[in-house]
Amino acid sequence: MNTHVKPGDLSADTSIIKVAILAVGGQGGGVLTSWIEGLARANGYLAQATSVAGVAQRTGATVYYVEMAPKGDQLPVFSLMPAAGDVDVMITAEMMEAGRSIMRGFVTPDRTTLITSTHRALAVSEKMVPGDGIASSDEVMAAAELAARQLVAADFDALAIANGSVISATMFGALAGSGALPFPRAAFEDAIRASGKGVEPSLRAFAAGFDAASGTTTEAPPDTTEATTHTPTGPDALLREWDALRASLSDLSPKAATMAEAGLRKVVDFQDLDYGRDYLDRLRRIASRDPGDGSLTAEAAKYIANAMAYDDIIRVANAKTRPQRGTRIAREMRLKPGQLMQVTEFLHPRAEEIVSLLPARLGARWQANPKRMALIDRLFNRGRRIRTDGIIGFSMLYLLAGAKGWRRRTLRHAEEMAHLESWLDRVAAAPPPVAIELLRNQRLIKGYSDTHARGQSKFARVMEGARLVEHREDAADWIHRLREAALQDEEGRALDGALQTVKSFT
Repeated sequence: MNTHVKPGDLSADTSIIKVAILAVGGQGGGVLTSWIEGLARANGYLAQATSVAGVAQRTGATVYYVEMAPKGDQLPVFSLMPAAGDVDVMITAEMMEAGRSIMRGFVTPDRTTLITSTHRALAVSEKMVPGDGIASSDEVMAAAELAARQLVAADFDALAIANGSVISATMFGALAGSGALPFPRAAFEDAIRASGKGVEPSLRAFAAGFDAASGTTTEAPPDTTEATTHTPTGPDALLREWDALRASLSDLSPKAATMAEAGLRKVVDFQDLDYGRDYLDRLRRIASRDPGDGSLTAEAAKYIANAMAYDDIIRVANAKTRPQRGTRIAREMRLKPGQLMQVTEFLHPRAEEIVSLLPARLGARWQANPKRMALIDRLFNRGRRIRTDGIIGFSMLYLLAGAKGWRRRTLRHAEEMAHLESWLDRVAAAPPPVAIELLRNQRLIKGYSDTHARGQSKFARVMEGARLVEHREDAADWIHRLREAALQDEEGRALDGALQTVKSFT
């Protein structure tokens, strides 16, 4: 939504123009502030800029604040911080920061122009939720349309990346395009040139932001950096086996076949073609109980693949040494030709991870010996930093990633397969609506180390709760409630309450 006011059409009760900016590290909030301050002074205004740093790790943005006023007979008295209900222009470099500015009262319908990027940079609190903890951008947008006098919203981050710059440049362009400050476009561009750094890319991004704010364009060019389909490569004999596995999915419904092919790709990439055949065998065991619409088979295709492609040390090492990862990091860091990039991996192996790589029987004996586990913990349980941009660090992880052939002999694999078979036995014995919910319980298990252990504990508790309600007509609904409760918090307090409710009537 883009609306416009005439340049200089600010609140009538003061000659001081007040601009607040909310941005996090890497978004160029300081640069944007200096441009605005320089713009004002170059055009005969007095200006003052301040900032208060936010908390690290995306739990709070830095608040930048600029006040400006035309030069006159008396010097104005500038404030050091924005006040609720007293901001003319609010610029937020991320959607949830717009929501926070509204909640703090900085955005008011009688005076505030709100300029915000619609992209998301997830907060730690959103990432910590075991399930989907991402806050709704739609709710923030609806609130912004009501709270602001003028709203300028677009994906300014994508526009900046497409033009080889950072979001501060597109936000500056949006500020110019909004008409909220009494300066012409050329004055804004002169402020960028005066900085003397990254001028050309900043001007390109500025123009994109200006056009987005003025309604010329609202969308960034499509991102073509990631391939949408991966075509397998390898020896002809293995490719023929792969094609045969794919062809065997032809008897499934279109919905189920699409998900099954994605699952097959995942497990073959995780291990090998034989593992893919095991996946299809397990899938067909559940598909034989499908009521005919393909819904049960599609759910089984998804969650069996996730269970078989579990996160172990070998997979983690593989993910950290894939060429695509280096390419992605370089793109996100905006690496320029001739620049060098150093990548340091932070690893903290526990005794459980070390023992999980041993042969199944030997590993089980060691795991059952507290003294031996304590010794291994003392030897290995410490933070380690490995430089994977160097030959030594990369080779260590690359060799570990190449241990796929050993994986099926390990203790971890034996434990995962025992979990998988026990879970599928329950699914195969249940009516389709209940079976679907039992399959979806696999959502609770993810990651490795402590995260995996907590997920397994919640999974076991939900499955035990499911036993209490499986005889009821509304069993599927109650299993869904138990799972959603387990996903609400890391500690499992909501699940405790849900289980108490189930036990009260069973």
